[in-house]
This record gives sequence, structure tokens and C-alpha cells, in this order.
Amino acid sequence: MTQNMLRNVAIIAHVDHGKTTLVDQLLKQSGSFGAHQHVAERALDRNDLERERGITILAKCTAVQWGDVRLNIVDTPGHADFGGEVERILNMVDGVVVLVDAAEGVLPQTKFVVGKALARGLKPIVVVNKIDRPDARADEVHNEVFDLFAALGANDEQLDFPMLYASGRQGWATTTLDGPRETLKPLFDLIVSHVPAPNLPEDAPFAMVVTILETDNFLGRVLTGRVEQGRATVNMPVRVISFDGRAVETGRLTKLLAFRGLDRVPVDEVSAGDIIAVAGLKEATVPDTIGGMEITAALPATPIDPPTLAMTFRINDGPLAGREGKKVTSRQIRERLFREAEGNVAIKVTDSNETEAFEVAGRGELQLGVLIEQMRREGFELTIGRPRVLTRENEAGEREEPMEEVLIDVDEPYAGIVVEKMSRRKGELQDIRPSGGGKQRLTFHSPSRGLIGYHGEFLTDTRGSGVMNRNFLGYGPWKGTLEGRRNGALISNSDGESVQYSLFSLQDRGTLFIGAGEKVYLGMILGEHSRENDLDINPIREKKLTNIRAAGKDEALLLIPPRRLNLEQAIAYIEDDELVEVTPSAIRLRKRHLDPHSRKKADRAFDAA
Repeated sequence: MTQNMLRNVAIIAHVDHGKTTLVDQLLKQSGSFGAHQHVAERALDRNDLERERGITILAKCTAVQWGDVRLNIVDTPGHADFGGEVERILNMVDGVVVLVDAAEGVLPQTKFVVGKALARGLKPIVVVNKIDRPDARADEVHNEVFDLFAALGANDEQLDFPMLYASGRQGWATTTLDGPRETLKPLFDLIVSHVPAPNLPEDAPFAMVVTILETDNFLGRVLTGRVEQGRATVNMPVRVISFDGRAVETGRLTKLLAFRGLDRVPVDEVSAGDIIAVAGLKEATVPDTIGGMEITAALPATPIDPPTLAMTFRINDGPLAGREGKKVTSRQIRERLFREAEGNVAIKVTDSNETEAFEVAGRGELQLGVLIEQMRREGFELTIGRPRVLTRENEAGEREEPMEEVLIDVDEPYAGIVVEKMSRRKGELQDIRPSGGGKQRLTFHSPSRGLIGYHGEFLTDTRGSGVMNRNFLGYGPWKGTLEGRRNGALISNSDGESVQYSLFSLQDRGTLFIGAGEKVYLGMILGEHSRENDLDINPIREKKLTNIRAAGKDEALLLIPPRRLNLEQAIAYIEDDELVEVTPSAIRLRKRHLDPHSRKKADRAFDAA
């Protein structure tokens, strides 16, 4: 197929603005599915975690045929924590479809992905999606998008963007608000006419940049990218050159795979401009260059924004270690983490100063939380330390920390408590304006560390009605000390199983995280104390038996339902001297030093320092 018959386009948007649902309809209406073929909703979100959370975590490629033109479409994540995926994808497309929710309008991640696309010189198509919502405000959103493009320094050609109104779920797009609402033909036609065909040299030696790395049970390591020049054939000898010009390996392309609908189809030859996957290489990774034997230098690749948040991953050295998981050694944890860093360039893994521990740095709590959940489901046991931000020094030697722009939509009665809580966390209010329906939109600039653990508290304060969006803003001056958790912990002083009789007498001391009949051990955190200090408690004390019975003595003891913390809540809850124990079947909180005497010694050493 000639390059004139190819279009490479990425779908980009803020989280939950309808990218994957729109791609579903593009696949269906292009005839990629058979008439009687059953396809799950959000077909590209194949990962269990993606389906459970309703978000896209990994970028995926697909291809549809529209007339004589093949459209290579890439679905990208919307969440800021997975921005590294978006940055890589933009290197292998020639145009972008920018989706904007007709009611929510331009949000922080819209700004992030559009900024990256405009900097690459890509020509955008804007689709105002979910136009069938009762609270849609199409004209205002159109103006917001234009203002955003202008603020991000778009050139005249980019500012003259075409726009469609659409409903991805219902499967239609139209050029005007009162136009026919039938199919996505206007979007297909616009992609073909507006997105330029690749214009890459076909007579040069073969070369491509690796953009996505996956592991296949049958093919092994599968590397996806766009052919930047030349042609490649099956079993062709190639060399791999790293981003910094180092020779990585030589090998053969045992498989060439092209995208057709949801499938990867083996082909004998590929040429410049097409998005393909190759197999047969053992060392190549993102963003290496794979090329013919004539290639001596790496192709340019866009640098990835650095990580802003780090956590310590340790072996599980608690009393229950090895009982619930299959992978418990530091060697297994190390191999898994470095394998993740190989395919996910937004994550950095280094050996920690602690024994049998590793520093894992990423874009945010969600990204690292997804990694921990994946490892947990794979049978790993590990303990996780408190998240911390990665600071740097500027040229004047002053300390700087990551800053974020926070956009909050909240019902008016709850705006006061949100402003108060954000101020405590060193957030500075930049703007406040009505956003319709009795809601207000608050814009803050806040240090990233001030937002660790705030989302759950925010939902509680706003009775679940608030929506918070964050986007990395850059580095700013260190904001000073933040107040930590206000309440102490209830800590077990014994090993065994929790007893209802004991918990009943303890629930007045604070909020419990466990129920009766659960395994506990010395140093495990069982709940939150009602006061500021930590308190050692005995959760296994049973009622003493006597030979005297009296009416009313043995009535049923009713326990208040425990407050169960999920993984993200647990990680956000702990302090520096605490850890989260993660196993395939449990999430527990514990003190770093289980023995109370060791804890006191560590506290004295910390105070002396």
C-alpha cells in the first residue's frame, strides 16, 4: 500500500471524555467486526484493571479500512499519570483527533495532551463529544478550545481546526448542531481529507523507533512503532541502537505484524509510514531504533518528562510473609520491576539504600498504584513505603518541588471546605467561577506532595459529588512543612486472631480497620486512634469464663462495621514510619519497626538527628 493510502491518527482527550467508546464505533462502522460477531464494550481495553477502573492504561493500535484508505488509529490514556504513553504515541502519528466533553469542556489533561500535540506540529481535528448530554454547552466549549489552542502557542494552520459535534456512544457525528445525526461518516471523511499522509523516504535503509513494548505468550517480546524509512521483510537482519547511540544487539525480524481491526496479522513486507509490530529481538526496548545493518545512528526520539513521585518497594518481612503469595524474594521483585521499567519509560527503578528494597519513581499515585495491583494479582508479596515527591535544585541552589494545577468542580455548599482543606495543603486559589447547575469551578496551584491522599478526603467532604482533575504544572519553590495525619494509630501488641469481645471494647478508642476473626500480629495497624498519639492495643483478648451465669451477661456484641482501606487509600494513609503490606489476598498496614522497643529507639534517633 502506498503512503497516500495511509493515515496515522491518535485519539487524545482528558480522562473519561469518550476516546475508547468512539474507537469502538469507528471499528464497527468501518466493517472491522462481522455482522454477528460479539464484541465487548470498550473492546480495546483488554486489561482487567482497565475494565474494572473504566480507564485506559496502555496505548493500543488498531486499523480500519475506509474506502481505499487505511486508517491506523491509536487509542491513548487520558489520565495524567499515564502521560508518558501519550508522548510516545504522538511521535508515530501525523494527526490527532481531540475529544472534548460537551458539558465538562477543557480540563487539565486536555491542556497537557493538546500541548504535546501542538509542539509536535500536528494538525488537530476537534470533536465536541457527548453532545447528547442534557447539560451540553457546545458553543462555550468551542470557544474554550480555541482559547486553549491560542494560549498554547498554536500556529495559524493549527488554529484553523475543523470541528465536529458527536456522540461516540450513539455512533454519529455532524458538522453542525442541527445536522443529520446518523453515522460517523463525517469523521471518517475528515480524517482522510485533513490528516496528511506520511511523507517518509522509502528508498532509504529500513529504520523504526520502538514506541510500545509488549510480551506475547507465543511471540515473546513484541515491539510496535512506525516505519520511519525504507522497507523491511521477514527474517531481515537488523541492528538495534539505543537512544544515546550505543549498539544494543543484532538479530532478525522473525515476524512482521500489521494491524487489521483488533488483530495483528502476519505480513511479508512493510514500508515507510505504516505502524507495525515486530518480533525476534531479545534486548531492544523503548525508545531504541531498529534498522537495517547499514544504520549507524539512532533516530531522534522525543524526551519523556521526568518522574515526580517515588515509593520504596520492599520484600514482605512481616510475620505472615510467604503464606499468601508465590513470589516473595527480592530477586523476583527486582526482575519484575525492571521489566516494567523497560516497557514503561515513565517509570524509573533503582536499587535502594535499604536492604532488599527498590526505589520506583513515576508520574503519580495512580500509575504506581496500578503497578502494585498488577504485581499483587501476579502472586507477589511486598511492602510499600509512603510516597514522596522528587525535588531538585535550581541554578541558584534553591530547593524546588513538583507543582500541579488542580481543577475542582464542586457544589456551591461544599466550596468553602474544599478551599480550607486545599489551603492547609499549601494550595493557592487561582480562580473561582460558576460552572452551571449550582456548581463552582475552583482552580488551584498546589505542591504535588500536598495532594497525596487528599482525593478520598475530598470525596467525603463533597459527599461524592465533587470532581477533581490534576495536571503537572512544573517545578516551583519548596512550600515548607505540611501538616501530617492528625490522628495516631491503634497498634496490635500481640500475634493471633482478632476476637469480637476484644474489638467491642476497643472500638470506643477510634475507628477500626479490621473485623473479628482476622489474622493480626505485633506492630500491625488495626485502626485510627481518636487522639493524636499511637496506642498499643490487645485485639486477641477473650472473655474470661466463670461458672456464674446471670441474665443479660452474654448478649450479642455488635461491632461497628470496620473502615476498609483499598490500596490507594492505604498508601495515602501511612506516615513515614509505616508500611503497607500487599499480598494477593490482603492489604494490611503496619509499623516499619514491629517491636515497640525498636520503634521507641528509632523515634529517639530521629529526634536526635
